[in-house]
Amino acid sequence: MEGTMSRFDIELLYVFDEIYKTRNVTRAADNLGMPQSTVSIALGKLRKHFGDRLFSRTTKGMEPTPHAQDVILDVRATIAALEHALSHRVIFDAKKETREFKICMTDISEVVLLPRLLNYLSVEAPGICFDISKISPDTPRDLEDGEVDLAVGFMPHLEAGFYQQKLFDQNFVCLAALDHPRIHSALTREAFINERHLAVKTSGTGHFIVDKILAQEGIKRKSILQLPSFLAVARIVAQTTFIATVPEKFGLAMRDKESLQLLTPPVSLPNFSVKQHWHERYHADPANRWLRQTLAQLFAE
Repeated sequence: MEGTMSRFDIELLYVFDEIYKTRNVTRAADNLGMPQSTVSIALGKLRKHFGDRLFSRTTKGMEPTPHAQDVILDVRATIAALEHALSHRVIFDAKKETREFKICMTDISEVVLLPRLLNYLSVEAPGICFDISKISPDTPRDLEDGEVDLAVGFMPHLEAGFYQQKLFDQNFVCLAALDHPRIHSALTREAFINERHLAVKTSGTGHFIVDKILAQEGIKRKSILQLPSFLAVARIVAQTTFIATVPEKFGLAMRDKESLQLLTPPVSLPNFSVKQHWHERYHADPANRWLRQTLAQLFAE
């Protein structure tokens, strides 16, 4: 065949196949639910396209020419491929799948979300594994390109083309050592200003909210230590006189592991929402949908 086939041209293939099977234009029209005149016009177009009569009227009916016999298998293969593509529905059976998902998240989410998620999947989807990376400025492009399946965290500046779903709200608490020599059960504004702080600068945690509010309040922390992640925060705070301002769920998780006290900040800090984010290209993908539904089932409030 020459040229690019339009949608109507593809319909011509059904006419070709039906005439080949019935050897009769009238019966072909009945089987296709078309007027006989429409089938006759279609046959004329097929003849023009192939440069061959394709079917000749004989005492036995419309017999195929050698050329029609040569191409009938290709015609039927094309019809079969089209029908398969139109009827194909991917079913994601988590209990049987063995695929890997790539998720961008903060190290806080690693601590707060992953243990529960992994324990759940060990029973419900034992063949699923994960490749976890940090949220970064490249994360939106990675989601768009399919390099990452999902991003979990605080990403307020995504552009058009992305979906998001809130999992839970986070508020801030302050951490101090349980045996801190100057801080006992409560944190005053004066202590907050005078004590040494450690701070974490990382994407996706909403931590810039703290800096913004403190600046508005005219408070300047003594940030003696800047860390690239939350990995060592709890251990350092527990073993020094440093204090830190962290999301509450992280603080609660760390209090069970280190000698820490959780304190209400002396400045009112707003909540922020931890959400899962995905690109519209994968909104209807069964595997991506299953992953999102699983996270929502486990963590959405």
